[in-house]
Amino acid sequence: MIINPFITSGYVAPEYFCDREKETETLLRWLTNGNHVAIMSTRRMGKTGLIEHCFRQDEISGKYYTFLVDIYATKTLRDFVFRLGKSILDTLKPQKKQVWEKFITCLSSLRSSISFDSAGMPSWNLELGDIHAPAVTLDEIFKYLNEADKPCIVAIDEFQQVINYPEQNMEAVLRTYIQHCHNTNFVFAGSQRHLMGDMFVNPSRPFYQSVTIMHLGAINIEHYTEFARHHFAAAGKNIEKDVISSIYERFEGITWYIQKILNILYSFTPQGEICMADRVENAIRFILESYHYTYSELLYQIPEKQKEILVAICKEGKARNVTSGTFIKKYRLPSASSVQSALKGLLEKDFITKEQGTYQVYDRFFSLWLKEQM
Repeated sequence: MIINPFITSGYVAPEYFCDREKETETLLRWLTNGNHVAIMSTRRMGKTGLIEHCFRQDEISGKYYTFLVDIYATKTLRDFVFRLGKSILDTLKPQKKQVWEKFITCLSSLRSSISFDSAGMPSWNLELGDIHAPAVTLDEIFKYLNEADKPCIVAIDEFQQVINYPEQNMEAVLRTYIQHCHNTNFVFAGSQRHLMGDMFVNPSRPFYQSVTIMHLGAINIEHYTEFARHHFAAAGKNIEKDVISSIYERFEGITWYIQKILNILYSFTPQGEICMADRVENAIRFILESYHYTYSELLYQIPEKQKEILVAICKEGKARNVTSGTFIKKYRLPSASSVQSALKGLLEKDFITKEQGTYQVYDRFFSLWLKEQM
């Protein structure tokens, strides 16, 4: 039972998924016609939700094995193989025995490490150290994908992470496997659009012209307004259109932030009442207070030089030419080389984003909290 219809984590059901009708239709058409797809957008725009929504549609559900792999936290090929293998086994487990048994049979390098519970069901309780030869295990996984009894779709979230793996030529290795895996279509989702774009449109990169590219923008404000008012009304509540538009504009249509605030507003609004504009600030205040300790710890852990440039970018809102003399003088920063080094560290830790030469604090709530501390 869903108590609050404004979901902020994961995918639940189509009725709690706002719009994306055109994007869903487009992605389904590409996937069911043998295309690999790269989905790019800013983080928290709803890429993963769109993928899961498509996986639930009749055109795919039951006709394909679908695997969603989040590699955001991976740093090596071993990590990648671990995540991919776990996702496949966890997805196949509810199927008939011969389905998951076929996968385990292919994993000859790991078969002795996979345990079974009292009901005879397999458990992926391996540790990273159990994968002694990740390249061999990767070969076995792709062998399964090519021989599975139904076509497969593998969605890899935050795919740009593979660029940072220490193993040589990882893009070329994966491209070769994927090129020869005729039973599987792949979705590559990524939030660092400049990295993703370069991977797929640069002629010198292995994945050049290997995918159909899909850019995911903000949901239309009219659709979001209709979606929000429908769910408020279903619970005997109401919300003014201006409230929704103010949230939408303030957070530039980014799905997760809108959902988070609407979730709080829904919980703050008693049945039979109207959610007015004054409740928005209360909701944001509630969120910032709940994150106060976490944000304080984050700020404490950031090196001083990185903290200086982070605060400068936060004050600017959307910062350009951050290594210029004008910007450095305005915020009393050290040398351009020092700023460049600090930027690199902040980007690697995802404290800031860079798009089309513009820097911005990644977490919008963190940015609001940080401004209050200045």
